[in-house]
Amino acid sequence: MAEVAGHLRLGTRTVYDLVARKGLPHRRAGGKLLFDLPEVEAWLARRSGGSAPSRGLPPALVAGSHDPLLEWAVRESRCGLALLTQGSTDGLERLARGEVSAALAHLPSKDLADFNRDEADGLLAGKNCALLEWARREQGLLVARGNPRKIRSLADLARRGVTVAARQPGAGSAVLLDRLLAREGIDRKRLRFGPAAMGEGDLAASVKGGEADTGLGARAAAVLLGLDFVPLVVERLDLAVSRAAWFEPPLVGLFAFARGKRFAEKARALGGYDVAGLGAISWNDPGR
Repeated sequence: MAEVAGHLRLGTRTVYDLVARKGLPHRRAGGKLLFDLPEVEAWLARRSGGSAPSRGLPPALVAGSHDPLLEWAVRESRCGLALLTQGSTDGLERLARGEVSAALAHLPSKDLADFNRDEADGLLAGKNCALLEWARREQGLLVARGNPRKIRSLADLARRGVTVAARQPGAGSAVLLDRLLAREGIDRKRLRFGPAAMGEGDLAASVKGGEADTGLGARAAAVLLGLDFVPLVVERLDLAVSRAAWFEPPLVGLFAFARGKRFAEKARALGGYDVAGLGAISWNDPGR
């Protein structure tokens, strides 16, 4: 029991529940439950094959922040989830209304010491949800190859002639930039912003195309478009999930895939990710 619980990054009580309610493959020997890990993984893969959700479940949608690693994992796992990436705050609000099964968020606390828990306390309390760590991700300034504008710190964003790619209000990167500027004592009004980008890819494309000189985003987005990167902070990306959807095939399939070798290799290839804490619970509904 302990071995399979550790492999799945679940508590033993949750494994017992999967056995009793969902038919997790097992054998009994002398009153003990025995598991064959390849058989368990095959069962999880079959469960992620896109069967219809049970009545009363939220739609098989993941809202919130755009993340290159999550986008790839959803596509490659064929878990049946769809993405609706319009920003961290939008995602948490949709989850609270029961419009989606999960939402990816990276909203920093005011002192930049933590991520997402303050917003979960405000938006998700009493909504039967939890926060599970997706990854630790490096955030910084995306700049053109060779960094022709010599942008090396936040202070350089306020230089004359520098255009900063913006993010839409409520996006985790927009909140993070404001709080980083406040910590450094830099007046946001001194910055010249270009049009708002709706995701990591759009922001990177804006820098790549010369519409902006820089913007705050993930290292992975810079790597994908051949941009240079100035690191600033490591953030925690959490997947806020509806408990009603947690044991259903789409989310089970996504996390089963994310525990595999291909996922770890992709995280390393993209750069800027640490997935050692995948699945760790960072917040539980205080009403539960």
